Amino acid sequence: MTLDVSPDSRSGQDRVPLYSPEFAADPQSTYREMRHRFGSLVPVDLVPGVPATLVIGYRTAVQILNDPDHFPADPKMWQRDIPADCPVLPMMRYRPNAIRTAGAEHTRHRQVTVAGLAGVDLYQLHRTVEQIAMPVINSFCADGSADLLSQYAFPVIFATINAMLGVPADIGGRVATGMAQMFEGGDTAASGTQMMEDALYDLVRLKQSEPGDDVTTRLVQHPQRLTDEELMNQVLTMYGAGIEPMLNLILNTVRLMLTDQRFAGSLLGGSLSTRDALDEVLYTDPPMANFCTTYPRQPILVDDVWLPAHQPVVISMAACNNDPAIGTGDFLDNRAHLAWSTGPHGCPAKSPAYLIAQEAIDQLLDALPELELAVPPEELVWRPGPFHRALAGLPVVFPSTAPLVVPGN
Repeated sequence: MTLDVSPDSRSGQDRVPLYSPEFAADPQSTYREMRHRFGSLVPVDLVPGVPATLVIGYRTAVQILNDPDHFPADPKMWQRDIPADCPVLPMMRYRPNAIRTAGAEHTRHRQVTVAGLAGVDLYQLHRTVEQIAMPVINSFCADGSADLLSQYAFPVIFATINAMLGVPADIGGRVATGMAQMFEGGDTAASGTQMMEDALYDLVRLKQSEPGDDVTTRLVQHPQRLTDEELMNQVLTMYGAGIEPMLNLILNTVRLMLTDQRFAGSLLGGSLSTRDALDEVLYTDPPMANFCTTYPRQPILVDDVWLPAHQPVVISMAACNNDPAIGTGDFLDNRAHLAWSTGPHGCPAKSPAYLIAQEAIDQLLDALPELELAVPPEELVWRPGPFHRALAGLPVVFPSTAPLVVPGN
């Protein structure tokens, strides 16, 4: 393919747009052409007028992710020159949480987040996903068709995160409405963000007065004593880091299992498991393809390329995982991928995330073992965007099935 580039008026250098439908449809071809033309560091535009450097070399990425002194994750200096209506600003702007801070501030927030997640009972979480998934499957199993994005993956993930965080139904409803408005963008995005933040402030105050056995309570009660603003932002991060990546991971894995005979056979007793499929997707099609953004404190030379101060350096987990310099093509039982990041900002929720994704997929395929795509694989639509690897929908068909018997009902 011919690499699509746009000129950078400040440097005269061509930049690869990460927001085009063509990139969304076939990113691996773009990564290969990037590697041929630029090496490990690629000049890109996240959206029109927002330049960044995309890291597509595995070893270079690991070096950067483990060097927070030179590559801090705090975007405050960068965002001073970014318009308020920039489409990527909500995903990248400073927040007092473990993702968007550096130094002592990051350490403080991460300690609280890790402690909050460490108290999750994985055995109980397994049961929670099962109890949530089965009624959701019952809502469409007699229809013979469904969109697994809107009808299954999203409601299961959202309800599971609410259960982990101890969110009551009324606050959860407001969070859902606010989140929907945020995703719609346009005039509703700001009001949706405000609605979601207000709901999460109410959740924090609820757990301060009525503690429970949940992640939010553990955040509130941590000896670091975060402020209400900090607590709200930790919870907001758990929604943001939990829903979109988890949604993409589940859908991308189901797509693989329905289109690749190595996995399709497993639905009827083949040799490769859901966990095998998850591992392969985390290598080849990670749910957050380009993320883990840092902002160099000063100009810095990396791989014979000068990176500007305070300009985003974005790690391409998708490209790095498939770097020919390290790739073996063996994905089974291999955890060397960067889908969870690494270093001081490595994802602290790997264990519950794996469990939720695997249990949600297994519940679906156990209930509907003859599940098939409703369209040819090449007709599936990928949502454009610089960060995610996300299907716009996953339509499926299956023989109409009687509702499942939900344990405890």
